[in-house]
Amino acid sequence: MKYLCLIYLDEKEMDALPAKDMNALNVGHLALNEELRASGHLIEAEALQPARETTTLRLRGGNMTVTDGPFAEAKEMVAGFYFIEARDMREAMQIASRFPSAPLATIEIRPIRELIVD
Repeated sequence: MKYLCLIYLDEKEMDALPAKDMNALNVGHLALNEELRASGHLIEAEALQPARETTTLRLRGGNMTVTDGPFAEAKEMVAGFYFIEARDMREAMQIASRFPSAPLATIEIRPIRELIVD
């Protein structure tokens, strides 16, 4: 089964991390990516630009509205994601608990829903 793991971080806390700590976090994620790729669990993983780089698009009644910034006004923003393959939610949680940013983050684990067309 496929799962999307969204990593939510407080961007102010991330900005305040010393460069050596940020580098260690990045090195840890890259190493985990290789481990998960080798085990067949990793489909894709990426870090995202800060929320200030976000554009939000809404299409309602044929009218498009574009605004700068994320949709949600929240302290924690999506900082990155892992798209993984796991046997079940339990294994997905075990994998997510290994993310180097897990001690700093909130991780949302969502099963992928297959679209079915009749």
